[in-house]
Amino acid sequence: MSISFAERLILPEDVLISNVEGESVLLNLNSERYFGLDEVGTRMLSVLTTSNSIQTAYEALLEEYEVENEALRRDLAELVDRLIDQGLLEVARE
Repeated sequence: MSISFAERLILPEDVLISNVEGESVLLNLNSERYFGLDEVGTRMLSVLTTSNSIQTAYEALLEEYEVENEALRRDLAELVDRLIDQGLLEVARE
C-alpha cells in the first residue's frame, strides 16, 4: 500500500512509544504488535508525526541528513507503509 506524500500522519490513541537511548519501541495496545526503531527511524517518526504532511517531513529530513533524494523518499515510504500496516501510524482524518 503506497500512501500519498500529501497525507498527514498521527499516532493512534492506542499506541505507546518508549524511548531508550535515542531508539524507540512502539506498542499497539489493541493488537499487542510492537515495532523497534533505531535512532534514524525514531527521528523519522518524530518528524512525520509533527509535520503537516509526509512531504513536509521528507523535506525537513532531506535538510537534516546527507542522503540522496530518492533513497530518503523510498525509505520514508517503506517506513510509513510498515507502520500503517502494523497499526502503529494512521492517516489523519480531518
